Amino acid sequence: MSSERAASIRSLAGHPYLLLALATLFWGGNAVASRLAIGHVSPMTLSFTRWVISCAIVVVAARRQVAADWPVLRARLPYLAVLAGTGFLGFNALMYFGAYSTTAVNLTILQGAIPVFVLLGGLIAFGTVISRTQGLGVIVTLIGVTLIASKGELATILGLRFATGDVLMIVACACYAAYTVGLARRPQVSALAMFAVLAFLAGLLSLPLLGAEIAAGQSFWPTLRGWEIIAYVALFPSVLSQIFFIRGVEAIGASRAGIFVNLVPVFGAALAVLILNEPFGWYQMTALALVIAGIVWSQRK
Repeated sequence: MSSERAASIRSLAGHPYLLLALATLFWGGNAVASRLAIGHVSPMTLSFTRWVISCAIVVVAARRQVAADWPVLRARLPYLAVLAGTGFLGFNALMYFGAYSTTAVNLTILQGAIPVFVLLGGLIAFGTVISRTQGLGVIVTLIGVTLIASKGELATILGLRFATGDVLMIVACACYAAYTVGLARRPQVSALAMFAVLAFLAGLLSLPLLGAEIAAGQSFWPTLRGWEIIAYVALFPSVLSQIFFIRGVEAIGASRAGIFVNLVPVFGAALAVLILNEPFGWYQMTALALVIAGIVWSQRK
């Protein structure tokens, strides 16, 4: 690696807010990719292959760090398996299945629920106090999430008749929030080494689900477009986003970093409209505005 490239990487690592913004941009693209994947690669085939490829990429780059940190990592493997199962496997698998019954716009805007679960998780796990400002941000965000899930119809809220994809996405958000809170007590090793182990564990844990998909006759070999989608999610939402997010949590803390996940709806909705030509109705526009307001308010001193 040239000295100029190494200096650029060190400079980027010193800007956690930029890293978190880039991570959310790539995650917004992940929701769009989940919709593009329909008919080109099955959900668990996509999930399994993305982590296999990601692990291969990172192991090549981080083999020395993994070897150096292995004694610490090995002692925390059960804990790391929980992180991989919730943040890596659970979140993405649920979103890929949810993409079959909801839009990419909804998939991304609903991710605004993650900071709500992060704050609640911090309260439950560590007794982290939720300030009035944060509480107001949570309420505003929840209103936006409810608006999306109900498609702006009061009858849907009263009858609890939400789309399956929207419900799966909300459960996925809870999974990722558990992962975010869990990062606060992760092993003190390099982010690259930790990601390599998490990617390996995610691929390993996805094998039973892949087997179930094959047994049900729902799995199929990716098309050329499917491999393009796998390549994107393996590199950007997987490798780069996760490393950037881990570094961001290290620098500014889980609760503050979790708020940045609310930028996923901004990027994801824009990409869905531009790439997929998905409609962007009044309730989606209103929900997005509420999510952004929740971000701004929660970050106030």
